[in-house]
Amino acid sequence: MIDPELKVSLKTSDIDILHEVATSLHAAPTLDGMLNNVLARIKKVFGVEGASIALHDSDQHCFFFIRTIEQQNSRNHDRPAPGKWKFPDNYGVAGWVFQHRKSVRIDDVSRDERFTNTLDIQKNLDTRSMLCVPLRTRKKFLGVLYAINSRDGMFTEKSQLLLEILSGTIAIAIENARLYGELKVHAETLESENIRLKAELQKRFNKQGIIASSQAMQKVFALLDKVIVTTTTVLIQGETGTGKELIARAIHYNGPLKERPFIAENCAALSESLLESELFGHVKGAYTGAISNKKGLFEQARGGTVFLDEIADMPLSMQSKLLRVIQEGCVRPVGGSSAHQISFRLIAATNRNLHDEVEKGNFRKDLFYRIHAFPILLPPLRERKEDIPLLAAFFLRKYTKKFAWPEVRLAPDFIDLLTHYDWPGNIRELEHEIERALTLAGRGNNLNAVFLSERIRGTAPERDPSFDTQTTLPDAVSRLERMMVRDALEQTQGNRSQAARILGLTRQGLLNKIARYGLAEQ
Repeated sequence: MIDPELKVSLKTSDIDILHEVATSLHAAPTLDGMLNNVLARIKKVFGVEGASIALHDSDQHCFFFIRTIEQQNSRNHDRPAPGKWKFPDNYGVAGWVFQHRKSVRIDDVSRDERFTNTLDIQKNLDTRSMLCVPLRTRKKFLGVLYAINSRDGMFTEKSQLLLEILSGTIAIAIENARLYGELKVHAETLESENIRLKAELQKRFNKQGIIASSQAMQKVFALLDKVIVTTTTVLIQGETGTGKELIARAIHYNGPLKERPFIAENCAALSESLLESELFGHVKGAYTGAISNKKGLFEQARGGTVFLDEIADMPLSMQSKLLRVIQEGCVRPVGGSSAHQISFRLIAATNRNLHDEVEKGNFRKDLFYRIHAFPILLPPLRERKEDIPLLAAFFLRKYTKKFAWPEVRLAPDFIDLLTHYDWPGNIRELEHEIERALTLAGRGNNLNAVFLSERIRGTAPERDPSFDTQTTLPDAVSRLERMMVRDALEQTQGNRSQAARILGLTRQGLLNKIARYGLAEQ
């Protein structure tokens, strides 16, 4: 990479310059920050008025400037962003460097035909002299590095040599940063793909749209496998939004009554009189507005399944009538004089503890034992957090399809926050959050943490300040060891034999660590 025609010897001070600039490459975690640091350092140690980097795009046969450090007083406010400055790779000084794969030193740009004024992004500096060196690795030409206007008047051969030496290190750093960026995107893509594949694997667990693979839900699926093949009365208990109706539908549509109707009613949604009419039906003239006969839900079921959601909210008087229907297998419409024989399977659900409601006198004990034949308890979402990524991916596909938008990804930080939130509204709340986030992100945009509600973003775990991004692994291990040894000694009130047993160490091993961390006097 170094021009073989240069015959210059380096001094210790020159090595210090190289070291100062090279160390700036590792002072920032991002490519943008790294280039800011290194160009600012070049400007300082080389005594130049400006420095910039233009990368080469081999597909489009052009250069584009990605970073420029100019004089603080340059009038640069109305100029476009550096990423928009592009020019063909056969133009100007950069074009010459690209063609010849050699650096160039120009003492007076006004007398050099390679200098193209229209491409000079440093024109506010009144460019007089420049160094332009290639940025390349063994395999690839990456771009060029400019140094503009030496404050000493002219650039020297030594300056050129030092910049050429640095160019190799900078080129490798840029290449590594690019590869890291590609690997990061690839890793995120793999993670998203992994979630998608896991969701597809749930088909063997997916009964009527139930997405789950957690241990808690495996127990529920095991119960479903037992009860699905029967017509036993089922009581599903779980918090609001846990999918009780989905479970009820899974039982019906995978069981022996799947060819019969599935009729659902929310007992908390209607007044007592309307609920009675809905369940049992009414005859013409039974009350004002009853202009014709109406069959109730039990008759409409015709040998199928009746699902009564939030049954704990049913008034006590209605509970006694429901009990009679279950016991006698017949129903009398409101205002009717005769009862009709009916056949149905009952599945009830509630978000309350029915046993407690019976103890409080809010629910009939005899009805409780009638419907408690086969109880299923659904875990809340906070107890099955491993299902959250699968559910999120499912709802994402659901709403991108609904909006007729292209498929997008869930970013790792988005998923991480979802799994740290407790979801008091359970699956229903998660679904609404995904729909909201997708709407905020807009068509074709991946979902990241910025699109989540504030209440969810506020659940991000705090980073332990003793283990920041600058902490090395050996330092972190030492800190953790010291903390564990100290805590064990406090727990055993200084009994070192007991502390050693707690830590899984020999007594001598503990004594060595006590001495190492200076804990003998504590």
